[in-house]
Amino acid sequence: MMRIDCLLAGVGGQGTVLASKIIAQTAISNQCFARTSETIGMAQRGGCVVSHVRIGDQNCSPAIPLGMADLIIGFEPAEALRNIGFLKPDGQLLVNSKPIIPVTSSLGGNSYQAADIIHYLQSTRRQVVFVDGQRLCAAAGTAKVLNVIMLGVAIKQQLLPFSREEVLQTITENLPAKFLELNKKALEIGYNFQQYV
Repeated sequence: MMRIDCLLAGVGGQGTVLASKIIAQTAISNQCFARTSETIGMAQRGGCVVSHVRIGDQNCSPAIPLGMADLIIGFEPAEALRNIGFLKPDGQLLVNSKPIIPVTSSLGGNSYQAADIIHYLQSTRRQVVFVDGQRLCAAAGTAKVLNVIMLGVAIKQQLLPFSREEVLQTITENLPAKFLELNKKALEIGYNFQQYV
């Protein structure tokens, strides 16, 4: 039986919750139990968003305990780092390397040390896959599909226990028709990604 605890972390507007719902629905379509839980920051856009997806265990809470996530998908480097305490010692990280500098940092005069964050994530001795989300979104024509691009990468890297066809079926059945072609393209872009770090 499929069993995985996946935490998705990003900021408002990156599609974190939608990505978690696609993962959960794909598991359900494969006759696996799945549940999700979200924590959303105060700002709709720019606030912290964390989604928990738990697949395969009907007796667990919706939230992943600290140190128990098999995978963290970080749509933003600082958010991946902020949630790293949830990751198992042998857990895996998939991280978009393009930072989104929070308003609090720019207003307060604090610097956002993206290079230091990425270096620290690399030094955790966990499997880390970095994605140039900005470049891949440019290939798709919009930053709004980063979430689906990241799912494509996760499938190709075998970080999620689904096939591209299974996720594509979920997208086809659950997203509005006017967004289908764009999201299909995004999934392919992520699936064909070559790691650059």
